[in-house]
Amino acid sequence: MRKIIVLTFVSLDGVMQAPGGPQEDTSGDFKYGGWSFSYFDDFMGSIMGEQMGRPFDLLLGRKTYDIFASFWPHQKDNPGAAPLNKATKYVVSTTLTNPTWDKTVVIKDHVVEELKKLKQTDGPDLQVHGSSNLIQTLLQNDLVDELWLKIFPVTLGKGKKLFAEGTIPAGFKLIDSKASPSGVIIANYKREGEIKIGSFA
Repeated sequence: MRKIIVLTFVSLDGVMQAPGGPQEDTSGDFKYGGWSFSYFDDFMGSIMGEQMGRPFDLLLGRKTYDIFASFWPHQKDNPGAAPLNKATKYVVSTTLTNPTWDKTVVIKDHVVEELKKLKQTDGPDLQVHGSSNLIQTLLQNDLVDELWLKIFPVTLGKGKKLFAEGTIPAGFKLIDSKASPSGVIIANYKREGEIKIGSFA
């Protein structure tokens, strides 16, 4: 059985939109694209290398897929490109009909049922990068097994949230945590049961 692992750069106030550059995603008149750049150091590079150095396939929404597909196949000398190009790319889209990136599989209909079936197959874990709309579907249907978060010391005020309309009540367990010299908290959580409630009264 495969796990679905969400890898996300997120601000202190929960925004995940456009961490990588000003033009990455300007929808909703978002003006702070590239907000993670000044905090990215060798430590962060090592963390990303470790997390993406293990076998994985990709599970992506259409917007993130288009961004990745326009860039990574052309980065032959970039060591970060090889695992992404080698991975099978499962992209959830009702409109993508002729993908050009090698090893792309389009999931168009009955998305939740197809993802449940995919999790039951043999193969590497499925990493989700970006894909904020897809993440809401995954959260709403309790399909996220682990969250690998990089929490940056900024507040953005507006933008697409990691935990938005798809979030259901759920318990998670911290399985690893670190802090970078630039102040980024790296926190990995796994899904663990229901919320436990109590009282201090």
